[in-house]
Amino acid sequence: MVETELGRKDHPTGDVKDKQVNGSSKDIELNVTLPTTRKRDIEKSSNFEKAGFEKAIELTGYGKFHYFLLTTCGFVSTSEEMDVISMSFILPSAQCDLNLNTHTKGWLNCIIFIGMMAGAYVWGSVADSLGRKKVLIAISVMNAICIVASSFCQTYELFMLFRFLNGAALGGSGPVIWSYFAEFQPKSKRGSMLSFMAAFWTLGNLFVACLAWLIIPSSIGYFSPTFKYNSWRIFLLVCSLPSFVVAILLIFLPESPKFLLSQGDREGALNIFKKIYHINTGKQHDLYPVKELLNEFPKTEDEIEKEEEKVGKCRNMMSDIADNSRQLFISPILKFTLISILINFTFHIGYYGLMMWFPELFNRFNAYSQAHKGQEASVCEITEYVVKTGLESKDKLCSDKIESDVFMESLITVAAAFPSNILAVLFMDRLGRKFFLVFSTFSSGLCAIGMYFVTNKKQNLIVSAVFSSVISCGNAALDCLITEIFPTNLRATGVAISMVAARLGGIIGNIVIATLLDMYCPAPTFIVAGLLIGGGLLCLMLPNTTREPLS
Repeated sequence: MVETELGRKDHPTGDVKDKQVNGSSKDIELNVTLPTTRKRDIEKSSNFEKAGFEKAIELTGYGKFHYFLLTTCGFVSTSEEMDVISMSFILPSAQCDLNLNTHTKGWLNCIIFIGMMAGAYVWGSVADSLGRKKVLIAISVMNAICIVASSFCQTYELFMLFRFLNGAALGGSGPVIWSYFAEFQPKSKRGSMLSFMAAFWTLGNLFVACLAWLIIPSSIGYFSPTFKYNSWRIFLLVCSLPSFVVAILLIFLPESPKFLLSQGDREGALNIFKKIYHINTGKQHDLYPVKELLNEFPKTEDEIEKEEEKVGKCRNMMSDIADNSRQLFISPILKFTLISILINFTFHIGYYGLMMWFPELFNRFNAYSQAHKGQEASVCEITEYVVKTGLESKDKLCSDKIESDVFMESLITVAAAFPSNILAVLFMDRLGRKFFLVFSTFSSGLCAIGMYFVTNKKQNLIVSAVFSSVISCGNAALDCLITEIFPTNLRATGVAISMVAARLGGIIGNIVIATLLDMYCPAPTFIVAGLLIGGGLLCLMLPNTTREPLS
């Protein structure tokens, strides 16, 4: 025993080296043969009594918990997309009730993005300070209430107000839910599972198209001289249900263990890992092999002083929000922040600029084909016809009846995204985020150019479906990449600022489409194409995050 102790003191090369590089625990290295008691210590270490986040989440297994998490987080994305895209189906039906023209339709599409810009930064920053779960529940409840309230609005101005508040709630769900979901994933599965969650975004498109087809053409509702609650309002009411459901489901999920670790709560994070282990494996909590988590987030002197000062919780939170925002614009994170902002801005000008106007374009093609049997015309010629018809006969243009062909074409367009989502799930971790993003933006840019050359409904449908398909896998890759490049303590804020740029892109995209489509038709398609292709190439300047640990 004496020899053993001397061996430990006098021969440091016989020690076990347990190094940490980039916050993760490395394997144990042995340089010489050690006594029996030392071997027992090594065996304990090899049983992962201590572990970092990546090893700890890997040892929980992958099973029931993660699939329930995927379902819940996926439906958050579904409800978000339903709320955004629902307006594109409402516009043709609500134009008479709310006295809409092309300009006011554009602003109705935009107002939700303006709200999302305001909400994204606020909710994302709060989530990095107070936690992901609480914020997500608050967002879901607020979102559902605002949708219900908007369905009862009888005037354009009041409807705009509640759509703005709806957007303010939705603005937080994107950055927070992606951060929350990613922080439960082992690095080996993170890319494929984030892509899987992105498929729920497409599911939201499909749900909303089906619901619109079933509800909006019907004559159901309540009508009186002073109050009208018709089919498109009932459609809005139904679209609020997923938000109520996910608010309930989120109650049964824990806080992000990665967030708790960043806050210094290693015991709380360990308890969550034990629960996940129990749910996934069916074994008792105390059989979880990790007994202690490594401190991967050492606190700075400023953070320690702040805790010792015991200042108010609200003041602490505001200080954290300001500090997180400042860190995003300081090297080395500054480069990631700026590129992320530019990619999201250009990508979503194209995505929302065209996707939200597809039902309107389908409606215009349908109106033209009924008035000119067997005649072909370009998008610009059809737009010119609609504008002239509207100027000559406002009553003729204002019809809330939409042909079933419009809904079928919209349904085909959103359904076309499913094959590419499946490919993204299968190959995101093999081919990488950058491959999918560059391929998607280049292909969708070519589709945008192709829109200018279509001359009939069939060609319009094909180009729209291909655009929807290729841009959806790019959306999945972009969500993965942006979620992974920011460190945990800045992730929700970083994604939120990126989402602000995305919503600004959505606003500008809709204003550009609404204004230029009627005034100078060729411009929108070529502007969108250039921005999509140029923005996609910017991702080549970001680091590779495929199968890498979350920083």
